[in-house]
Amino acid sequence: ILNVVGDEEQVLAVLEKGDFFGEMSVLEDLPRAATARAATDVRLLQINGSTFDQLLQGNPEIAVRMMRKLSRRLRETDEMIKSLLGTKITSREMPRPDVQVPAEGPERLVHAPSAMEFHLSNGSETTIGRKDPVTGIYPDIDLTPVDNQRSVSRRHAKIYRRGSKYFFGEEIGTMNATFLNGRRLETGIPSEIKTGDELRFGVVVLRFEGV
Repeated sequence: ILNVVGDEEQVLAVLEKGDFFGEMSVLEDLPRAATARAATDVRLLQINGSTFDQLLQGNPEIAVRMMRKLSRRLRETDEMIKSLLGTKITSREMPRPDVQVPAEGPERLVHAPSAMEFHLSNGSETTIGRKDPVTGIYPDIDLTPVDNQRSVSRRHAKIYRRGSKYFFGEEIGTMNATFLNGRRLETGIPSEIKTGDELRFGVVVLRFEGV
């Protein structure tokens, strides 16, 4: 996704299979502010007002992702306004903050078929899903490498650290189910997990290893 400023092109995002763009033109019936260019051979699905409604009914996760995208834009605009009001700006372009990579903790999720390990963050919460350049969401644990069927939602679940205990919960808007030791989790209701427990995200099965 590109935006032309003067004679320069700015890359706003690099999309992958299943991502969407141009939703503002459908919602507001206005021309898009940015343009798109294919970096490889692609197949595109053109969406108008009618098909957009059908798409949302068939895949509610799209609506959740759009809300998150708009929420992020609103938050960034709010931060920019606060910065402009409180700081003297000498450049036409606001500097972008550096992306902080969470430090990894000793706890991990193990994918037995590939022997890949995904370490939890050192913080109190670890987000699990697939990266989403469209909405700017990059989970602490990105399961893209082990999810060939794309069954994991962009923001699928979280693991919470509370003292010496760990809890596992499904995020709002998750399309495919989340299971703990074969038991399906209810959205928004975390369950305690222990070393050796089996966590399933869509069709991806991982084993939790604590300390």
